[in-house]
Amino acid sequence: MLAVFAAGIGAGTINTIVGSGTLITFPVLLATGLPPVTATVSNALGLIPGSISGAIGYRAELAGQRPRVLRLAVAAAIGGLCGAVLLTLLPSTAFETIVPVLVALALVLVVLQPRITRAVQRRRDRDGRTTTPGDRGGPLLFAGLLLASVYGGYFTAAQGIVYLSLMGILLDDTLQRLNAAKNVLAAVVNSVAALFFVFAAHFDWTAVALIAVGSTIGGQLGARIGRRLPPRVLRVLIVVIGSAAILQLLTR
Repeated sequence: MLAVFAAGIGAGTINTIVGSGTLITFPVLLATGLPPVTATVSNALGLIPGSISGAIGYRAELAGQRPRVLRLAVAAAIGGLCGAVLLTLLPSTAFETIVPVLVALALVLVVLQPRITRAVQRRRDRDGRTTTPGDRGGPLLFAGLLLASVYGGYFTAAQGIVYLSLMGILLDDTLQRLNAAKNVLAAVVNSVAALFFVFAAHFDWTAVALIAVGSTIGGQLGARIGRRLPPRVLRVLIVVIGSAAILQLLTR
């Protein structure tokens, strides 16, 4: 219980700062003996308060983003519901086959995130583009976030990094403001998927409660230290724990 609670704090903190907190909670839940699908469903339910807590912590950066966030939240809700449905319809053997691949891809995104960010910044500097907070990103961003949210509803690891990558490429805004929008979209995906899971899947209430309390604390911590903690430290931690998750999945 202490391990799950601590993992919830870590996941809430990392999700608020960069994303991929599921790579911490998921292997811990597996280590407690929960089946992969039950662990994923319980994790999705437990991380909702953490996503909301992180969004509240970044409320200053959300100023002026309401039209954009509301529009993109539609894509997040639709995609999250589709991903949740896929999780319950596909056999557990398919999940156990797919998830190690998804986790590996998530780790690749974690490692490549600094390069993606630098490439986006170089492109902006080269083009002389200025910040336009009202820019919506067009149909391409909507479609990209829809697909990313399907993945998020199925398995949440690194969905925040995918969101940041898409918005960073297609929107002219600061990364801190984009991160604030990412936290809201992640909360939408988790909430929609969790609402579906409540009626259609099995979950462990103890794990849900522990992660919920821990991630709520972590969301506030992430909002406070997100601008000071070296990203490299977080990426190393995510890669190490994610690799442990892959190893555990492959040896179950």
